[in-house]
Amino acid sequence: MKVLLINGSPKANGNTAIAVGEMERVFAEQGIETEIIHVGNKAVRGCIGCNKCAEKGRCVFDDIVNETAPKFEAADGIVVATPVYYASANGTVVSFMDRLFYSTPFDKTMKVGATVAVCRRGGASATFDQINKYFTIANMPVASSQYWNSVHGRAPGEAAQDAEGLQTLRVLARNMSFLIKSIALGREKYGLPETEDHVWTHFIH
Repeated sequence: MKVLLINGSPKANGNTAIAVGEMERVFAEQGIETEIIHVGNKAVRGCIGCNKCAEKGRCVFDDIVNETAPKFEAADGIVVATPVYYASANGTVVSFMDRLFYSTPFDKTMKVGATVAVCRRGGASATFDQINKYFTIANMPVASSQYWNSVHGRAPGEAAQDAEGLQTLRVLARNMSFLIKSIALGREKYGLPETEDHVWTHFIH
């Protein structure tokens, strides 16, 4: 069983890395394999709505999105950790998530998702809600913790002092591990939930 840990910070060893590392250790204790993918230091352009991915099965821009796609398909869960810029996820993370979810044709049903927001002060809950929307449109259960998944710190390293935030992430990693294991057992016994053909409606007709 495997979880992808997305580091959305441009800093390799900043507060987002501390948050990701805290979860990585717990996943290891739970017997869950992890891979950290550092996205925040890459130049990731946004989706242009060309729909070429529908023909090719991959994004027309061949970068870290396409590199991550097969790893996401093989994974049982994904954690997206992002710094908070202007009360939302930073632009690189949003561009990455837009294209990763839009361009990948594989079924994401019952892959477990989780968001971690890292901020100086405000905007964490808005960012938490923003990233969770990618999961809830893709039939993915969202792992929860004992508080909203946020860690606070301004200068690099300050997140290590947020005892409550780090505890929240440890609980999140344990809960996510339990969900992944439980879903694997449920899939083996019951299979995945029944699906329906998607009904598309538009507001103008």
